[in-house]
Amino acid sequence: MLTRAGTSSDWLNLIRAEYKEIPGLNLTKAQIQRLWGLDPLTCDALVDRLIADGFLKRTAANVYVRVGLGR
Repeated sequence: MLTRAGTSSDWLNLIRAEYKEIPGLNLTKAQIQRLWGLDPLTCDALVDRLIADGFLKRTAANVYVRVGLGR
Protein backbone atom coordinates (compact mmCIF):
# COMPACT_ATOMS: atom_id res chain seq x y z
CA MET A 1 0.00 0.00 0.00
CA LEU A 2 2.66 2.54 0.90
CA THR A 3 4.88 3.10 -2.08
CA ARG A 4 7.49 5.82 -2.30
CA ALA A 5 7.71 7.59 1.06
CA GLY A 6 7.58 4.48 3.23
CA THR A 7 5.52 4.45 6.39
CA SER A 8 2.18 6.13 7.00
CA SER A 9 4.00 8.51 9.34
CA ASP A 10 6.28 9.55 6.47
CA TRP A 11 3.26 10.18 4.22
CA LEU A 12 1.43 12.14 6.90
CA ASN A 13 4.49 14.33 7.48
CA LEU A 14 4.91 14.90 3.73
CA ILE A 15 1.27 15.85 3.20
CA ARG A 16 1.25 18.14 6.25
CA ALA A 17 4.42 19.84 5.01
CA GLU A 18 2.92 20.50 1.58
CA TYR A 19 -0.27 21.95 3.06
CA LYS A 20 1.81 24.16 5.38
CA GLU A 21 4.05 25.33 2.54
CA ILE A 22 1.06 26.18 0.33
CA PRO A 23 -1.55 27.64 2.71
CA GLY A 24 -4.36 27.87 0.13
CA LEU A 25 -3.89 24.32 -1.11
CA ASN A 26 -7.19 22.59 -1.78
CA LEU A 27 -7.27 19.17 -3.38
CA THR A 28 -9.80 16.48 -4.16
CA LYS A 29 -9.00 12.91 -3.18
CA ALA A 30 -8.24 12.14 -6.83
CA GLN A 31 -5.76 15.02 -6.92
CA ILE A 32 -4.14 13.84 -3.69
CA GLN A 33 -3.77 10.37 -5.17
CA ARG A 34 -2.16 11.70 -8.35
CA LEU A 35 0.08 14.26 -6.64
CA TRP A 36 1.66 11.72 -4.29
CA GLY A 37 1.15 8.54 -6.33
CA LEU A 38 -1.11 6.94 -3.72
CA ASP A 39 -3.52 4.07 -4.21
CA PRO A 40 -7.14 4.76 -3.19
CA LEU A 41 -7.01 2.78 0.08
CA THR A 42 -3.84 4.49 1.27
CA CYS A 43 -5.19 7.89 0.27
CA ASP A 44 -8.43 7.28 2.19
CA ALA A 45 -6.55 6.16 5.29
CA LEU A 46 -4.21 9.15 5.25
CA VAL A 47 -6.94 11.70 4.61
CA ASP A 48 -9.11 10.15 7.32
CA ARG A 49 -6.22 10.41 9.76
CA LEU A 50 -5.50 14.03 8.86
CA ILE A 51 -9.17 14.85 9.39
CA ALA A 52 -9.27 12.95 12.70
CA ASP A 53 -6.14 14.86 13.81
CA GLY A 54 -7.90 18.14 13.04
CA PHE A 55 -5.39 19.09 10.33
CA LEU A 56 -7.63 18.81 7.26
CA LYS A 57 -11.32 19.22 6.62
CA ARG A 58 -13.52 18.41 3.63
CA THR A 59 -15.44 21.31 2.16
CA ALA A 60 -18.90 21.22 0.61
CA ALA A 61 -17.13 21.09 -2.78
CA ASN A 62 -15.40 17.82 -1.73
CA VAL A 63 -11.94 19.33 -1.56
CA TYR A 64 -9.58 18.94 1.36
CA VAL A 65 -8.19 22.08 2.94
CA ARG A 66 -6.21 22.86 6.03
CA VAL A 67 -8.37 23.58 9.08
CA GLY A 68 -8.56 27.28 9.80
CA LEU A 69 -7.26 28.27 6.37
CA GLY A 70 -9.80 26.78 3.98
CA ARG A 71 -12.98 28.00 2.42
